[in-house]
Amino acid sequence: METTLLNFLFSIEAVSLILIVILLKMSIKFVPQNRAYVIERFGKYNKTMEAGVNVIIPFMDVVAHDRSLKEQAHDVPSQSAITKDNISLTVDGVLYFRVVDPYKASYGVEDYVFAVQQLAQTTMRSEIGKIELDKTFEERDQLNSNIVHSINDAAEPWGVVVLRYEIKDIVPPTSVMSAMESQMRAERERRAKILESEGDRQAAINRAEGEKQAQVLEAEADKAEQILKAEGEAKAIVAVAEAKAHALKTVGEAARTEEGRAAVQLDLATRAIDAKHAIAKESSVVLLPDTGTNAAAVVAEAVSIYNATKVDK
Repeated sequence: METTLLNFLFSIEAVSLILIVILLKMSIKFVPQNRAYVIERFGKYNKTMEAGVNVIIPFMDVVAHDRSLKEQAHDVPSQSAITKDNISLTVDGVLYFRVVDPYKASYGVEDYVFAVQQLAQTTMRSEIGKIELDKTFEERDQLNSNIVHSINDAAEPWGVVVLRYEIKDIVPPTSVMSAMESQMRAERERRAKILESEGDRQAAINRAEGEKQAQVLEAEADKAEQILKAEGEAKAIVAVAEAKAHALKTVGEAARTEEGRAAVQLDLATRAIDAKHAIAKESSVVLLPDTGTNAAAVVAEAVSIYNATKVDK
């Protein structure tokens, strides 16, 4: 009887220990980093547990929602949108968002991911409808920013913040694509012609500048040559004049002597005879000899002229 009772007691202790361990395990919750547990007590919101060790009351508290606080990326399916100038486009994108309030993300909307995707689609169509086709390609960054701002205004009650939105592709109709390609081809040809004309103009300017510089250099060279030539001629004239002056001075000094006067008389007589002979060769007039044309008379005349012009010492 006692053995049976002891066995019973030991069995109760064992069961109690097991129950205690189970209760402790159920009451202690370890929340991972960047996650949040939404706790309900008897079906009503009680609290939000953040990362770390948390305690709940077993059988009364339950983890109703497990929310990730990390940034999430979701594709926005392709959809049709009409621009301001009535051109139909096919647009898709990528949405980046994060849960900042687990309570609102759990009770503010049934499925916040689906709700944000649908909101991104409608907002995209609305924003594209405000601009023309050309600006959808030129102002893509501004378009993304406007979509993010509009989504955040509407998604605030859901506890979600949209970090950024990126348009992946914009596909216009085939006819519009052909027209755009033709326009781009014409624009490229226009730019090529402009660049070619600019090149020709610059080349012409360079050639004109080169010719101008060549003419200037040539004129400066001619000027320098004329100056050097004039300076050379002037120096030559001065040298000749100085040589003649030196010769005359030498002759004058020699003529002051008896030998010099005789040499002068002889030179004058020789030159007079040569002059007579030259005149006789070139003229058709026949010179008859007389007393005024013989050699003695010529010499006497030359000596008298010299004596008349001689300066006495």
